[in-house]
Amino acid sequence: MAAPRQRRSVNSDTPVERNICQDRENQGVDVRRELDSLVTQMHSSGIRYEDAVREFKRQFLREVLEANRGNQCKAAEELGMHRNTLSRSMAELGLNLAEVRAGLKRPPRSERPVYSAIRQGMR
Repeated sequence: MAAPRQRRSVNSDTPVERNICQDRENQGVDVRRELDSLVTQMHSSGIRYEDAVREFKRQFLREVLEANRGNQCKAAEELGMHRNTLSRSMAELGLNLAEVRAGLKRPPRSERPVYSAIRQGMR
């Protein structure tokens, strides 16, 4: 007869798991601190609430789209919204997908570093 499997209790994290959780909590505190500072700066400079929210949404969507290389389906999934909702939000915020994708393209051959010549010398 096989021995019954042991179940790990919820609180029996390994030291590595605890460190990862602590790192995430510390990052969250840093992000909150930066956001608090940004909000204070925006308020003191007289930026209206609607403008601040609009700019935040625009930057957030741009970041997620760049992380997904302009793929709206993947970006929408990561954001937890339907692709059509993402597309509509982009239009409302004046966020152009062509601009996002343009920033992701490789530079022309003339502007790329010359690594190919180094590789050829190694052959």
